[in-house]
Amino acid sequence: MEVKKINFLQSYSSILWLLGGIIIGSIFGLVFGEDVLIIKPLGDIFLNLLFTAIIPLIFFTIGSSIANLERTEKLGKLFIIMILVFLATILISAIVMICAVYLFPIHEDIAIAKVPFEEVASGSAGDQIAKLLTANDFFELLSRKSMLALIIFSFLVGFATLQSGEKGNAFKSFLDSGNEVMKQLLNIIMKSAPIGLGAYFAYQVGVFGPQLLGVYAKPMAVYYAACIFYFFVFFSLYAFVAGGKKAFKVFWSNNITPSLTAIGTCSSIATIPANLDAAEKMGIPSHVRNLVIPLGAPLHKDGSSMSSILKITFLFAMFGKDFSDPMTILLALGITIVVSIVEGGIPNGGYIGEILAITVYGFPMEQALPVAMILGTLVDPIATLLNANGDVICSMMVSRFSEKTKW
Repeated sequence: MEVKKINFLQSYSSILWLLGGIIIGSIFGLVFGEDVLIIKPLGDIFLNLLFTAIIPLIFFTIGSSIANLERTEKLGKLFIIMILVFLATILISAIVMICAVYLFPIHEDIAIAKVPFEEVASGSAGDQIAKLLTANDFFELLSRKSMLALIIFSFLVGFATLQSGEKGNAFKSFLDSGNEVMKQLLNIIMKSAPIGLGAYFAYQVGVFGPQLLGVYAKPMAVYYAACIFYFFVFFSLYAFVAGGKKAFKVFWSNNITPSLTAIGTCSSIATIPANLDAAEKMGIPSHVRNLVIPLGAPLHKDGSSMSSILKITFLFAMFGKDFSDPMTILLALGITIVVSIVEGGIPNGGYIGEILAITVYGFPMEQALPVAMILGTLVDPIATLLNANGDVICSMMVSRFSEKTKW
């Protein structure tokens, strides 16, 4: 299979534009100080557009994805093993990141941390779970505060459409059309991201001072170090699990092209051809690689799992909250699983996961979301490497557990 040549600038254009907007905004903030308040509405407009598009985007994307699933006899055992392998590696990567932020804690003192939390209604644990997972009325699903309830409702609508068979084809077409329209709408909105985030960053630097520029340095260093460690150490361990020394040699000798493709394209989807080609050279059976790798691209994201933990711990530090509570950590692990699934099927879908985390923990959305988006942009290249490359090593393990493949 031929792997297309990588156009670095074209592949990274959106990230470069975002970084350019952030840098220019920071310069504006440094030069003009509090006078940059005049451009703050540009950031507010961008965030408001993003907020209003998120709700229908989630409904149509998840509903359409589930409604288009195909039920075949070949899924069964192989599908279950694949899901278990995906979940295991996602959770392991998240735990590695939790260990990293405990070993190198993030204790930045950020001025906007003085903003209070949104009020969270008190009640029993059962009541809180019910409010988190469901809504009292349909219109409450249209609020970003009911993000998890909307995701669950969208899954149920998708499954109901799938169960309806031919009678549900018209509604499935409606979901497909809505999905495509909302993807294009989000792409249009994200065109203004360099201006919106640039204005936001200009406001933050201008009002809170140049010390804000160094805030992201430590979390980035911790994240990149943890990802490099996970990539070499844990991917090697996974290879040994898949087949000992032989599998280790087979994996790393055929892993160069997929790795470079992931870094060069900054896209898990764009890396699928290179992953399939490498999996074929590794001797992974076709029915395994053709299931695990295409499904892994949108559903399995170790790098996103680790970045989700980083963003959550950074926001906890930013707002002066303690991240050491066991229930807080368990909830963070649960959020990373949802983020990994939601992020894959949507362009810029990581922002939806960020909104979910912010909503669940009760952070003020207007202050927390831009920070999480900026962090996501800064860590995206190496996150994509883990996201895309992890599908190959997972296909090796699935092949080992389901087909007893030996290398």
